[in-house]
Amino acid sequence: MIGIIGAMVEETTLLEKQMTQKNKIEQAGLTFICGLLAGKEVCLTTCGIGKVNAALCTQSMINLCKVDAIINTGVAGGIHEEVSPGHLVIATDLVEHDMDTTHFGDPLGQIPRMDVLAFPCDTLLVSHAKEAAQQMDIQAFAGRIISGDQFIASREKADFLYEQFDAYACEMEGAAIAHVCYVNKIPVVVIRAISDNARSGAALEYQTFIQKAASMSASLVLSLIQKVQ
Repeated sequence: MIGIIGAMVEETTLLEKQMTQKNKIEQAGLTFICGLLAGKEVCLTTCGIGKVNAALCTQSMINLCKVDAIINTGVAGGIHEEVSPGHLVIATDLVEHDMDTTHFGDPLGQIPRMDVLAFPCDTLLVSHAKEAAQQMDIQAFAGRIISGDQFIASREKADFLYEQFDAYACEMEGAAIAHVCYVNKIPVVVIRAISDNARSGAALEYQTFIQKAASMSASLVLSLIQKVQ
């Protein structure tokens, strides 16, 4: 069973429309849709925006649906200069950039008393995602994605986050999902289609490109799950 999580309906509706033999499970205000997608057993849900919503959803999915792996799909803002709307970022690892206990000597982003700073994605799933992007002729970058309960829209903030974390993209859910998967030992990959670049005109670009980016991300997920054994 493959779990698929998106933050917004724009990111999951396209996949749900292609599912068959659907069965819905309701819990904690969330709807988990289990069925077949491209011949594979999947559980699909929309988690809502932000790290708490993402973590709540991920743990509920693991408990209810007994998923063997999780794919997080959606959109993000680029913070690497080479990343622009229409590109794709496949996370190699993820950091919660707004966790700050530096006063106590921790590096920025470190969850206190956790044994890692960055939560890793499964190397095989990352490899499959990169292969799928190449076959679809989508320009994809593999690198770090950072998450926080903030919409990053200023060049100054984007520059700081890039310099601090060497990240390619920023969003609001992926690191929380990877965090929950890490402690549950569930393989995960986070895929983000770039809807805007935080270094210039993020809010305007977001409104212009979100539908296209969400469609791209959903298409890649569809291709990816066909590669998962």
